[in-house]
Amino acid sequence: MGDNNVNLPPGFRFYPTDEELVVHFLHRKAALLPCHPDVIPDLDLYPYDPWELDGRALAEGNQWYYYSRRTQSRVTENGYWKATGMEEPVMTSSTNKRVGIKKYFVFHLGESPSAIKTNWIMQEYCLSDYSASSSRSSKRKSDYSKWVICRVYERNGDDDDGTELSCLDEVFLSLDDLDEISLPN
Repeated sequence: MGDNNVNLPPGFRFYPTDEELVVHFLHRKAALLPCHPDVIPDLDLYPYDPWELDGRALAEGNQWYYYSRRTQSRVTENGYWKATGMEEPVMTSSTNKRVGIKKYFVFHLGESPSAIKTNWIMQEYCLSDYSASSSRSSKRKSDYSKWVICRVYERNGDDDDGTELSCLDEVFLSLDDLDEISLPN
């Protein structure tokens, strides 16, 4: 984290949108431009388990933010981050152009295949090809494909209970429907 964070005003809150994370933070980091205030630290995430981020990453509520180098290995000391396969484009609100991609990961304790899925979620933001190529025309040296910005949080476990109850309701309702079916003799 840069030295500029010591001069933050009282009441400073960090609740960026996806667009703000990509355009105002990640793009500037990748273009080697200064970001004021410099509040998001560089962190090699992968040696750390998610509960070890406190004090290392920028914390706001139950969310942690940091820059990391893009890597294929997402293994930590006690587990690994597994991609969910879900990706969302990050669009600008003004021109509706794609500037980034948000990928989702879930932390698993232990080693595959016996690892236990946890409630820890990581959203990894990377620049899209469009935003990187449109800025590459500048003479500055850039790191567009090397950096990502991550948002890590622990999902509330209460959400899962409601989903399971809903699934059970569907099963019981379908069993009720079975009673109404008459089979030919």
